[in-house]
Amino acid sequence: MEIMGNFLYLATEAAAESGFGLNFDILETNIINLGIIIVLLVVYGGKVIGKILTERRSKIEAEIKEAEERAASGAAALADAQQNLAQAQAQAEKIKAEAETTALKVKEEILAEGKKEVARIKSTAVKELDAQRAKAIAQLKQRIGFLAIERVESQLKERLDASAQEKLVNRCIAQLGGGS
Repeated sequence: MEIMGNFLYLATEAAAESGFGLNFDILETNIINLGIIIVLLVVYGGKVIGKILTERRSKIEAEIKEAEERAASGAAALADAQQNLAQAQAQAEKIKAEAETTALKVKEEILAEGKKEVARIKSTAVKELDAQRAKAIAQLKQRIGFLAIERVESQLKERLDASAQEKLVNRCIAQLGGGS
């Protein structure tokens, strides 16, 4: 109690000097009204605040649960998308490999077809060249024959007079067996 007495003494002395201190007059300080308000706040305010805090806690828990569900759903969607991406990439690689194989086959076929075509063109060209050569040789033989005949005729006309011609005709007749 001595501590309390010292405290009250200091409070009254300080209030007298500086204007601040404790007033212990119950009616003047309205301590009863303040006590009633504090009790009401504690009793009813605790229930209201407890109810508000409980509702808030429920909302926060529901939002956390919903966020966790969305996160799980998002993770599942991400995993599914990644799996689809991996499948699409594998399919793209497969298509690319097939395209390269097909391109090589087509290239080989085109080259083989080109070689066949070149061989056919060469063969056709050789045949045409041989035909042209044979035709040219035949024309030359014919021309040489005509020129030889013309030359022989001209030489015969120059060398063969009427008496030589008669002797030649008689000799040909005798050879044929028509001798007189």
